[in-house]
Amino acid sequence: MIKMLAIFVLIMMSTLVTAKDAAAIDFVIKFIGNENKPSDLVYGGLCWGKHAELNLVKAAKDKGVRASGSLNTRVAYHEQDIVFLADLDCNGSHEFLYNASSKNLFRFPYRWLVLLNSTNEAKLMYLWRIPLLITSDLVLARRYGDLFELVELHKPAPSGSMITTPRGFFNGSLIDMRPQKELYRRRRNLMGHHLTMANIIQDSNTTKYYLPRDDRLQLHHDAVAKVCWVFAKVAFELLNATPRYIFSYRFGYKVNGQWSGMVRDIGDNKADLGTNCVLFKERLEIITYTDLVAPMRMRFVFRQPPLAYVANIFALPFSTGVWMAVAIASIASTVTLYITSLWEIRIEKNPTQLDGSIGDALLLTMSAVTQQGCFIEPRRTPGRIMEFIFFTALMALYAAYSANIVVLLQAPSNSITSLAQLAASKVTLAANDVDYNRFVFNDDIDPLHVSVHKTIIPDNGKPRFHDIVDGVERIRKGLFAFHSIVEPVYRRIEETFQENEKCDLTEVDYINSLDAFTPVKKDSPYLELLRVSYKHVREVGIQAALNKRYQVPKPRCESKAVAFSSVGLLDLRPVLIMMMYGVALSLAILLAEIIVFKIKEYNCNFH
Repeated sequence: MIKMLAIFVLIMMSTLVTAKDAAAIDFVIKFIGNENKPSDLVYGGLCWGKHAELNLVKAAKDKGVRASGSLNTRVAYHEQDIVFLADLDCNGSHEFLYNASSKNLFRFPYRWLVLLNSTNEAKLMYLWRIPLLITSDLVLARRYGDLFELVELHKPAPSGSMITTPRGFFNGSLIDMRPQKELYRRRRNLMGHHLTMANIIQDSNTTKYYLPRDDRLQLHHDAVAKVCWVFAKVAFELLNATPRYIFSYRFGYKVNGQWSGMVRDIGDNKADLGTNCVLFKERLEIITYTDLVAPMRMRFVFRQPPLAYVANIFALPFSTGVWMAVAIASIASTVTLYITSLWEIRIEKNPTQLDGSIGDALLLTMSAVTQQGCFIEPRRTPGRIMEFIFFTALMALYAAYSANIVVLLQAPSNSITSLAQLAASKVTLAANDVDYNRFVFNDDIDPLHVSVHKTIIPDNGKPRFHDIVDGVERIRKGLFAFHSIVEPVYRRIEETFQENEKCDLTEVDYINSLDAFTPVKKDSPYLELLRVSYKHVREVGIQAALNKRYQVPKPRCESKAVAFSSVGLLDLRPVLIMMMYGVALSLAILLAEIIVFKIKEYNCNFH
């Protein structure tokens, strides 16, 4: 009798356990399905028995959900799909939670479902020790028979208290009580927790005073840092966070194998985010990038050299076809004048008329082409008509040529569009005397960058670093390229350049980088909140308003009216070279004439 009673109790207990497992499995599958997104179930430390685990895997498979009992089966490219399952009623769950915590698996975008029987409240202390920070998506399901009550757990800060938020309940069907499914919308209240921003000071220590005041004074100095700070404060207000700030004097570069400046402050948790910085691959060891706030482009800024510096402007006014037409007309004029001169000398001879030689005809033609006078000329009507037509045609041509030369003498060349062309030009290269340029030009990428580096920082000689005032003034004078963040350069240009001097401004990139983005520590619990907040502030137009208020874009060429411009010897280089060739040729002809004269004189004396 006792034996039969024991068997009956075992059968009843087995039935109760099976019913319990079936309800739990049904709840887990419906919980995952309620998210309506691809999911991979990872469970560990369950004490449900092999049969119950197989039923869980089979039920998940029927719903298109892959299931695994190992933490090592995760795929990094599908982290957002993973749902972890733990049961605090099982002793093995403690080790499972500990291993997950050591691997930082309670962060975004992993999802967690933790089961707990309502009669086992003491085991909640395991969850209170876990770093469930602001973006952790963990749901605690407390079981009361077949009823599951769902609660979300998170802390607004590592040292903050645990916050519980009702999620819903399950009693055969799942009731979701979340006002929004997006985690950001439910967690964007940091309850006054402090967020610290590292602000870069490169130009002046006055930034320490003016940046916290947001008074838009001294915008010549560190305008990018000031825009980023105001933008961050707006984002902090969206998150109900208290803004704090620190100052760094360097963006962040490796010095003797150690990070320095802002990147180090972020890595050491002294700051949660920083001023926009350029995307360098090695910085990804410490930080990740969120969003563009203020354009921060490092470029060589210079005025295009005059056209006369890079081309022979005296050959540019006419196309090749026009020059060929002038040559053909000159030949025709020479031949015609030669024929008419042969006819004229048969009728009469005069000291001022053509003597019937091809040389005199060519001399008269060249005089017409160069708009010069000639003491010999035709004496009869046919020759004079030919001379008149040729001089008249060339006079109109000469007027057009002269007008084009005047314009071309003051025209920019637009010949420098790349770093290679800039390095090969006669333009002087220099850089702004700030910290980042010392590191940028030490990063030798290829022979071209090495040559630019050696030009600005020679091995033997004084480095070519100038302050912003001196550098912009040298840009205005021309043939000078200044490497800097372009915003302070353009602000100074707007104040000092004349309108016509802005028309030939050009940028050339040295580091070949994208725009700068806001750095945040890679494993920061606030990364996703800041990323979404920044995008929201940008989409509503605040970013555009701040940039217009704090920054100066590239100056526009409002008027292309030609102003007075002096002409130097370099502008007349082709003409001077031609004159030198002419002098050399005349001396050669003189020497040849002397030799011929001496030979004739010798022959006469000999005979």
